[in-house]
Amino acid sequence: DKATDPSIPEENWECIQRFCDQVNTDIEGPSLAPRLLAHKIQSPQEMEALHALTVLETCVNNCGESFHHEIAKFRFLNELIKVLSPKYYGTWSSEKVKSRVTEVIFSWTVWFPQEVKIRDAYQMLKKQGIVKEDPKVPEDKILPPPSPRPQNSIFDRDEEKSKLLARLLKSNHSEDLQAANRLIKSMIKEEQEKSAKASRRVNTIGEVSENVKRMDELLENYKKQELSKSDQETLQTLFQRCEKLRPLLFRLANETVDDDEALAEILQANDKLTQVLGQYRQVVTSH
Repeated sequence: DKATDPSIPEENWECIQRFCDQVNTDIEGPSLAPRLLAHKIQSPQEMEALHALTVLETCVNNCGESFHHEIAKFRFLNELIKVLSPKYYGTWSSEKVKSRVTEVIFSWTVWFPQEVKIRDAYQMLKKQGIVKEDPKVPEDKILPPPSPRPQNSIFDRDEEKSKLLARLLKSNHSEDLQAANRLIKSMIKEEQEKSAKASRRVNTIGEVSENVKRMDELLENYKKQELSKSDQETLQTLFQRCEKLRPLLFRLANETVDDDEALAEILQANDKLTQVLGQYRQVVTSH
């Protein structure tokens, strides 16, 4: 009650920290705290709801995996959704509270990509038109990585940036916290770009593999002169597509110079592609 007191405009950090400590020391803390917080977040008093959201985010950053497990359940996510949904409290919840709730759920899709229910809940809100677009989190809105973090977290891979981030997050100066937020966003962006490259690589290698397999089958039939006109056209289309995939593989190879395993996959796919294209020219010319 003290941590979410609506009569106080500023956050009561001492009470918030004591609440987090209680969650960590009480055996039932991680399961009880989300229920208490949901009740406060649904408060008709805007300031009480906003304070409760600050407490929630602080718990996410300080109360470990048991707490994370509880907030990732539909039971809790539904309580947050009620604040946004016009069927429940969305008609009278303030825009400020709804905006913060949306930011919180969106931030969790970033911090907890392994939690499918969080992603599903957020996608449902978008599908229903309750969330029109991903929120643009303001510079002074801190989304520190939860602790303890999973092994091999993006925040642990770059030791220099990780140390800088830890130092900035400990600061009480708003400019340091803004710098921390910018650093977090840039690290996430880098990770997203890496993921996009990895996804392109997997998709391209998959397409090469499928096309090569299909071309091999059609070329075998071509050799035996058992190819219909339709299959001949398919073979030609596959050949043209495979020709276009070669420069794509070269680009992927240039992007992947630091990853030996991925580079080996690309070169292997390129070898198969070169082989089947050579075979196509040989077979078609001889006919």
